[in-house]
Amino acid sequence: MEKEENQNNTSKEQNFGTTEENEKSEENPNTEDKIEIKESTPEEKVVELEDKITRTFAEMENQRRRFEKEKEDAFEYGGYSFAKEALNLIDNLERSIQVLKSDEKLKNTDALNITLEHLDIINKDLISIFEKNNIKQIDSLNKKLDPNFHQAMMEIEDDTKELKKTLEHLDIIKKDLISIFERNNIKQIDSLNKKLDPNFHQAMMEIEDDTKEPGTIIQEIQKGFTIKDRLLRPSLVGVSKKVTKKEEKTEENQENSKDK
Repeated sequence: MEKEENQNNTSKEQNFGTTEENEKSEENPNTEDKIEIKESTPEEKVVELEDKITRTFAEMENQRRRFEKEKEDAFEYGGYSFAKEALNLIDNLERSIQVLKSDEKLKNTDALNITLEHLDIINKDLISIFEKNNIKQIDSLNKKLDPNFHQAMMEIEDDTKELKKTLEHLDIIKKDLISIFERNNIKQIDSLNKKLDPNFHQAMMEIEDDTKEPGTIIQEIQKGFTIKDRLLRPSLVGVSKKVTKKEEKTEENQENSKDK
């Protein structure tokens, strides 16, 4: 009896263990079952194929453009090396012309003038041939240095440019001062080509000029200013007068001599 009971208990335990395993397997299925391989729909496959075809065509178009560009460059710049070497001809011609021009012994001689004329013709012919082949000179004088086209060999001091800069700065200062004056109702008196007005002008000299009416201001020695409606300083000016003819002067001198 006891043996039978033990056997029954062991069978129950085994059955219970298998049920637990089944429950666990149901609760925790394998990862292989979890990962489902999603197949593409026909529409998605069509879109994917269209994208691949579009990319392929784009690559082919880029290759075609590169080929066309290389072909054009080969045609346009095939003679680049030759052209670069040929530029030395123009350089040497220009140097020769400068040497001849600066030679004191040859200056102002007929031989020099004829030689320079021939060299100039050769120079122009070469430049014309270059231009026909799309080789052009770079315009450099009075231009800003551009490292893409120019190579600086030396620096030269230019006092005129410094003077221009100084004058520009002074002009800016002057305009600023006039602007400050105008904001404070201080204004310049407009004098040139105006009739002399003793309220605003002070004549310092008379200048003979038949093109202007007598009493017209043709020179401004010092500018005048007003503050609102009141004179701050008169303009010092030169006014026009009629030209006295030499004949009138001689007649006056003769009459004066007769009276004496």
